[in-house]
Amino acid sequence: MEIGEFELLAKFRERLPASGPRIHTASGDDAAITLPGTATATSVDAIVDGVHFSRDWASPSEIGHKAIAAALSDLAAMGAEPGEAYLALGVPDDLSETGCLELVDGAAAVASRFGVSIAGGDLTASPVLSVSVTVVGHAADPELLVRRDGAEAGDVLILTGALGGASAGLAICREPSAGEGLSADLCDSLSLRQLRPTPRLDAGLALARMGATAMIDVSDGLGGDARHISAQSGCALVIELDKVPVSEGVAEVAETLGLPAFALIGGGEDYELLAAVPPDRVDEALAEIAKLDTGATVVGRALA
Repeated sequence: MEIGEFELLAKFRERLPASGPRIHTASGDDAAITLPGTATATSVDAIVDGVHFSRDWASPSEIGHKAIAAALSDLAAMGAEPGEAYLALGVPDDLSETGCLELVDGAAAVASRFGVSIAGGDLTASPVLSVSVTVVGHAADPELLVRRDGAEAGDVLILTGALGGASAGLAICREPSAGEGLSADLCDSLSLRQLRPTPRLDAGLALARMGATAMIDVSDGLGGDARHISAQSGCALVIELDKVPVSEGVAEVAETLGLPAFALIGGGEDYELLAAVPPDRVDEALAEIAKLDTGATVVGRALA
């Protein structure tokens, strides 16, 4: 990267004109100044080249998109209203100024879509490309935020969307022949599940309004994330695998790889939401999610 740090930061600020009801002072000072409401939810997430993505198959714009989308998914799982984000980039010598700006543009596009203000961050040299994102969400009262520890016996487990697409997409990104037999459009759709995930912020807010007692985003795999709720809530979760929606094309990719389909379903990074909902609110919750064109399915129950 030939341009100097301060010059590049100035170009970032041109692309990230932070504004919003809670922003007092944004990027350009030693720290951002915000005017939060009663409760805030803050999450930090990081992605690193060679661990969470590869520059061999992910463009700078896609890397920026995934970095902020993955962080915002944590706010979705809390049922928080998204507010501000902060980006810290570790930039290697072989990433050009153009590449850096494309990355920021990718992040900015996601932020704009969900009404998030990118209010600052940091830039440093690094052996490999890394993007660390801090996101802040808001609620009028801390009790409105959904944690992982509130599930109770009898609660019904609701899953948004379908699973396996991100893992199948990762396989196709790494080796296009993994999508052999699928249409080009379906291969592209699966790849985008990996490269450009969508945080289910509206669904998270809807599930919180419907009285969700516990919630988590499916980033580490359905089994692992269900265990997080189970452990912190002190109850067992039973998931019926035959009820779990599977993204189109996942079974075919799994067969090509010589794997059972559940290996991809449990692969993580789908960024859907798994929520425990009181039984008397389930129909209402499903109807609310249906309005968002996201889709939701009852996949199990919480037991004592």
